[in-house]
Amino acid sequence: MQNKPSYQTAIEAAIEAGKAILEIYNASETIEVTTKSDDSPLTAADQASNAVINSYLKDTGIPIISEENKQTDYAVRKEWGKCWIVDPLDGTKEFIKKNGEFTVNIALCEEGSPIFGVIYVPVSRELFYGDTAMGMAFKSVLDKAHHLPKSLFDASDRITPSGKDLETLRVVGSRSHMNAETEAYINSMKKQFNHIEIVSKGSSLKFCLVAEGLADVYPRYAPTMEWDTAAGSAIAEAAGLQVIAQDTSQPLKYNKENLLNPHFLVCK
Repeated sequence: MQNKPSYQTAIEAAIEAGKAILEIYNASETIEVTTKSDDSPLTAADQASNAVINSYLKDTGIPIISEENKQTDYAVRKEWGKCWIVDPLDGTKEFIKKNGEFTVNIALCEEGSPIFGVIYVPVSRELFYGDTAMGMAFKSVLDKAHHLPKSLFDASDRITPSGKDLETLRVVGSRSHMNAETEAYINSMKKQFNHIEIVSKGSSLKFCLVAEGLADVYPRYAPTMEWDTAAGSAIAEAAGLQVIAQDTSQPLKYNKENLLNPHFLVCK
């Protein structure tokens, strides 16, 4: 439950990593970017955040899958009952654009399923977290010094998906692009709803929009990696949503041999 020390550690790690990111974010007008072997962008903030998170999580004794760590062979990983899945800076493109819509993502997975997740938004100081065993997700807003204003797992911070009968379906879409499959999904929904509204957000905040009832569905018909989605999956499921893989019609699984996700849908 909420008293698990590893959960507290993950939350502290996410907040401290967010502070490390902000130091670099606020230090200059332009962000230095290098390109990784897969052509994705890398900044000093990704690396600084990763170092902070690893320093916290190593004391839990639970192995770590992080975007910025060297990946462990699946022959070893498949024996892990539990593992952390980490994206030290999700939304690097948003970070480079300086639009504030980037996050720190930390999830704990057990036997392929996310059981706890934390997403920290350094610029807005919003902290999202969820425990699937509790069946509850929360959003706390930290003060300017990044201190929690009150105790964690406070009932007043609980978030829930929208429960209203919908005439308008609010669909989460990417700021970067809307591909043909996403457009086809939206067109199919037009037969069931009077109005479709597109809600745009960067990074893992897309999951948070649905979890806190500010959007109704998040179709993801574009490539993502496990570290992009694990924390969001945990928070969404804790809030009472489903994160369904398109290829299996089953909940999205983690610590797979291939860390690339199938397409998926976040919905009630």
